[in-house]
Amino acid sequence: MNLVIAIALLGTGLVTGLLFAFSNFVLQSLGDLPDDEGMYAMQRINERIINPLFLLLFLGTPVLCTAIAVSMLYTLGDSGALLKLAGAIFYMAGPFSITVLFNVPLNNRLAAADLSDAGEVWPSYQAQWQRWNHRRTFLGAVAIVLLAAGLGASG
Repeated sequence: MNLVIAIALLGTGLVTGLLFAFSNFVLQSLGDLPDDEGMYAMQRINERIINPLFLLLFLGTPVLCTAIAVSMLYTLGDSGALLKLAGAIFYMAGPFSITVLFNVPLNNRLAAADLSDAGEVWPSYQAQWQRWNHRRTFLGAVAIVLLAAGLGASG
């Protein structure tokens, strides 16, 4: 199980790092562009991110976190089990669930929008998307700390 946790920790770190980059500078940089250019660039990013490597990380990490959570429910008395369980839950609640429930629907609406409406669509999208991105990044960072602490506590 420690190998599964280590791989999940790697996936959690990579996905959360990507989200952090968007929170820290990517979306702000796109916001510095004229509305239609920033919107167009984000539309392209949202298309390009759907690739095999990203999908492996984005969909594989929750599978591993689910396995961790189920396993830890049976071993709650073991050293670090509660930390590992909490880490898995934080990942599922943050980077995975927020993405599916909030960021993806926003991306879909952006994809359907016409660039001629960028002045209306883009500023609203940026504010909403970034607000959810900050939350999922924070929860992902907490998940990293909890999974690592749990792994360390179990030896």
